[in-house]
Amino acid sequence: MKIVAIQSSAGKEGLTSRLAQAVLRGAAAAGAETELIHLNHHHIKVCKACARGWGQCRKGQDCIQKGEDDFYAIHERLAAADGIVFATPVYFWDLSESAKVFLDRLRRIEWPRKENAPLRGKAFIGIAAAGGSGTGAPMAISNLERYVSYLQLQPLAQLPVSRQNRDLQMAAAEQAGRFMAEQIQAGLPTWKEAW
Repeated sequence: MKIVAIQSSAGKEGLTSRLAQAVLRGAAAAGAETELIHLNHHHIKVCKACARGWGQCRKGQDCIQKGEDDFYAIHERLAAADGIVFATPVYFWDLSESAKVFLDRLRRIEWPRKENAPLRGKAFIGIAAAGGSGTGAPMAISNLERYVSYLQLQPLAQLPVSRQNRDLQMAAAEQAGRFMAEQIQAGLPTWKEAW
């Protein structure tokens, strides 16, 4: 059993990264192999919206940019995983820019493949970590949930985190990781069954 977390903050040891690491600690304690990907340390190109916005990806084929950046290497790691964690800092009540670039590309190649999509049915935990007032965290989680539906992932937990609740949510993140591993071991229902 493998659980992969992606964190899209520039800092490797900031709040967003520490929350992703907490999920992975919990998963590892329940017997999972884990991996953390620092998205901002990879080169991901912006979707070109070729062919009036629907290029060959619409036909379930690979992106025309395949091999030009790190996108497919990360996609393969996610496809090989049993569970996926995505942690983003909150900027302007939304996901980080690097998160949006990556997730835009991801939904373009996943959604048209429907039942054959490599990520379909995988367990998912989403985290949005806000500084300042923290009021943007729920909005960022809501935006992340839209991507989750396009990717046909099975959400197990969504954690909006602020300065005010970060200690509580750090503990919840570790529990969520353990829960994810236990659910996968117990035979998580498929995405279609869950919906």
